[in-house]
Amino acid sequence: MASSLTCTGMIWALLSFLCAAASCIGFFMPYWLLGSQLEKSVSFGTFRRCSYPVRDESRQTTVMVEQCGRYASFQAIPSAEWRICTVVTGLGCGLLLLVALTALMGCCVSELISRTVGRVAGGIQFLGGLLIGSGCALYPLGWDSEEVRQTCGNLSNQFELGTCEIGWAYYCTGGGAAAAMLICTWLACFSGKKQKQYPY
Repeated sequence: MASSLTCTGMIWALLSFLCAAASCIGFFMPYWLLGSQLEKSVSFGTFRRCSYPVRDESRQTTVMVEQCGRYASFQAIPSAEWRICTVVTGLGCGLLLLVALTALMGCCVSELISRTVGRVAGGIQFLGGLLIGSGCALYPLGWDSEEVRQTCGNLSNQFELGTCEIGWAYYCTGGGAAAAMLICTWLACFSGKKQKQYPY
């Protein structure tokens, strides 16, 4: 099978896929922030949530519905910071996935990835990682929203968790982005084979 990648390029393709998968899975999962409300576990992502309170009119009480789902609309996301975080992180994940799939195609298609293309792909990975990193940095700015405060013992504020804790999905997203920025970007510079010079 013809390949346009060097041995380093093969490692880059595999690592790019793993980084993109980690970031995308973490971004989609609603386990960025973990807390409890009415003695039930509650978790938040940037655009999804697990367990939410609903008013039961027949009993005149508030009950927790233990389901995961995304917010009904973009405007329903609890804070402007989380809305920006959703867009920025989503774009970053899209870029990482695009490069990862291109790199994997380079394993089986000859002359797809030259040295120049590899360096451009590395630059795109760096940008994707930077966008995801920005999203992760913006996320704590939304901890002062009413929904989060109810879940975190009314003690949370920007960059203050209250009784909540950061979940595995936040680390998964940020870790994938950091590895893409620091390792994949560097490996991409050595990923493509030197193009053959044709005599015409």
